[in-house]
Amino acid sequence: MSEQATGPVPVAIEDEDDTLGIRVESRAWKKLKRNRSALFGFVLVAFFVAIAVLAPILPIADPLATSWSAVRKAPSELYWLGTDEIGRDILSRMIWGAQASLLAGVVSVLIAVVIGVPFGLVSGYFGGWTDQIISRITDALLATPFLILAIALAAFLGPSLTNAMIAIGLSATPIFIRLTRGQVLSVKTEDYVEGARAIGLPDLAIMTRYILPNVFAPVLVQATLTVATAIIAEASLSFLGLGQQPPNPSWGSMLNVAKNFMTQAPWMAWWPGAAIFLVVLGFNLLGDGLRDALDPREG
Repeated sequence: MSEQATGPVPVAIEDEDDTLGIRVESRAWKKLKRNRSALFGFVLVAFFVAIAVLAPILPIADPLATSWSAVRKAPSELYWLGTDEIGRDILSRMIWGAQASLLAGVVSVLIAVVIGVPFGLVSGYFGGWTDQIISRITDALLATPFLILAIALAAFLGPSLTNAMIAIGLSATPIFIRLTRGQVLSVKTEDYVEGARAIGLPDLAIMTRYILPNVFAPVLVQATLTVATAIIAEASLSFLGLGQQPPNPSWGSMLNVAKNFMTQAPWMAWWPGAAIFLVVLGFNLLGDGLRDALDPREG
């Protein structure tokens, strides 16, 4: 009798926790599926990610191949999106340029999250002089406009796609420090955190096991929205000659060249401009949808 009474208890608790997590994930997924704009954003993002990943195996022309007999050709059956100033196929350059733009957006945000979240976690959890130092540095960085700071860092590091990603990531870091700090200040006063502290768990265990999972949702939403900002920033840096370097394709560098041929070949600017607009729209719609789906106050 005693074995039957005490044996199943730990399993029952484990199953209850697992069931609760599944319910939360299922509810968020259902809310996301009901949001048509979020689904549209997801489709846009998935489309651009797919063409970027599949670029090496797609049956398209070499994006670096020139043809002096096909200089600034208008869109046609042979060149679906036309050609540029030295006869390169714009369609293939658009597809390969998606790799640079999306890579810059994702890697930049990963840099910002990897640096910003730990600093925000430490700042919000420990408070005191640690919080004061981190907060003042963060405030100073936030006082500088994001794009101006990214341009200054990229100019200091030197023109290249890698340096542009580092510059954008560092410029976005204060956003995640401030967001994480605010979330930690709210979460660390909860009863389960106080209970973990009361039973003697070390600070690192409390931060990683109890606080970090509960600030993950807003960080994920902010990361999705910041990818859109990072893509615009990369295009701006490439437009200024501080990002992807010729002859490698990038939507921003393609716009930089296209500005010189707006009257002779306006299609050179149409496609990279439309691509930047659509992918940024997709990430913004997806981020808004994630915010609504992960908000427990929304029905």
